Amino acid sequence: MAQKLTLKKIAQDLGVSISTVSKALRDSHEISVETRSKIQEYAKKFNFKPNNIALSLKNQKTKKIGIIIPEIVHHFFATVIAGAERVANENGYQVIICLSGESFDKEVVNMDMLANGSIDGFIMSLSKETMEKQDFHHVREVMNQGMPVVMFDRVSDDINCDKVIIDDAGAASSAAEFLMRKGCKKLGLITTVDYITVGRLRTQGFKEALMKRGMDIVPGRILKIGDVEDAGLQIAAYIKEQDMDGIVAVNELFAVTASKAIQKIGKSIPKDVAVIAFTDGMLSKYASPTLTTIGQNGEEMGGLAAQKLIEKLESDSSNEESYETVIVKTSLVERESTP
Repeated sequence: MAQKLTLKKIAQDLGVSISTVSKALRDSHEISVETRSKIQEYAKKFNFKPNNIALSLKNQKTKKIGIIIPEIVHHFFATVIAGAERVANENGYQVIICLSGESFDKEVVNMDMLANGSIDGFIMSLSKETMEKQDFHHVREVMNQGMPVVMFDRVSDDINCDKVIIDDAGAASSAAEFLMRKGCKKLGLITTVDYITVGRLRTQGFKEALMKRGMDIVPGRILKIGDVEDAGLQIAAYIKEQDMDGIVAVNELFAVTASKAIQKIGKSIPKDVAVIAFTDGMLSKYASPTLTTIGQNGEEMGGLAAQKLIEKLESDSSNEESYETVIVKTSLVERESTP
């Protein structure tokens, strides 16, 4: 099946930028007569009819950025938005925020709605359903029409775009290693199902830390949660059934839930069971006991994502196929839940 001709494909074939293609097809005098003719003749040869909305996106800037996140109540995503908005505002941009609610269909609808000329580019973290389906057609479509996308946190290796992440595997390995240095010998992990990239990578890092120490990986001590609404019951049963002296949780909600379950069965934190969580949010700071965390530095991540997007939007470079993955450093915040 022949590849669909898009602004991006024409740009690749002719060795120019997508912006140059879109301007040439609008007969813009910003482009030389020679280049305009070359692009217009190529489009005519293949009977290419450009999407007028797509052309307008490249030539009539809205100075607005769309941010699509899975949920707003999560402290991490809130800090990412704060960082992205700060950098956007500093550069004369505004942000429009949409929630996917972990839904593939809603994520698609949000992208379609914003890609009609409302914004210049996207910052996004993929929903659970999108990662489960492995269907990224909506992302590819906006990119093929010249709209840049920067992914953060939950990303896909199948999409070539700029990304801002943490070293999830390395951070989880460090968390497990920290507990083992504190004397824990029977570690457990509360994570997400494997199709969620951060959960899969943090599980990988956790296992690597145990193997490095020559410790057994007990399958029953690794709890993978798919349905967050059912997390409380799953975690309570897990705490009762498994004999552990240390737990790594991939988010603070799981950690707080586990802490309550541990204390409910009469065990003490951290004397009997130590707990460490990802995301240094309000839940961790005000839990009882307060939680030791791996801080993901969401505000820095959001700021970097906005900066990368704005660089793409304001660049006249023809090398629009150059993408970068930025890894943000994490930080360990020690509190009462570890010795």
